[in-house]
Amino acid sequence: MDWQELTRLTQGQAVVVERVRLVDQGIAIEGQFELPQLAGLTAEDQVFVTAFVRCHGSIKEMERIFGVSYPTIKSRLNRIAGSLEFVDTDPAPGRMEILDRLRRGEITAAQAADELTRLR
Repeated sequence: MDWQELTRLTQGQAVVVERVRLVDQGIAIEGQFELPQLAGLTAEDQVFVTAFVRCHGSIKEMERIFGVSYPTIKSRLNRIAGSLEFVDTDPAPGRMEILDRLRRGEITAAQAADELTRLR
């Protein structure tokens, strides 16, 4: 079964993968693994996002490939973006990270106390 067939079968329902097999190593791992957000998109939207990445984000190239106008491409990108949760690439430091920085002398005790207070 390929990913497109899986996407059609699940029809946007929540999916948890319970077994993963590493083909080259002959190892199977069992547990509960969530699929990445992009896997929850429709097959058509996955193809669209893949084309957008391959075009290096060029809307002009997307217009050419899909034969549609700039507003159509923008509208579809906005719809897809709206269905995805924002991934924070620079999350606030956690308690342990703050204490580690204090221990290494990178911040003062007062700075550490201030950062720890803001975590609450």
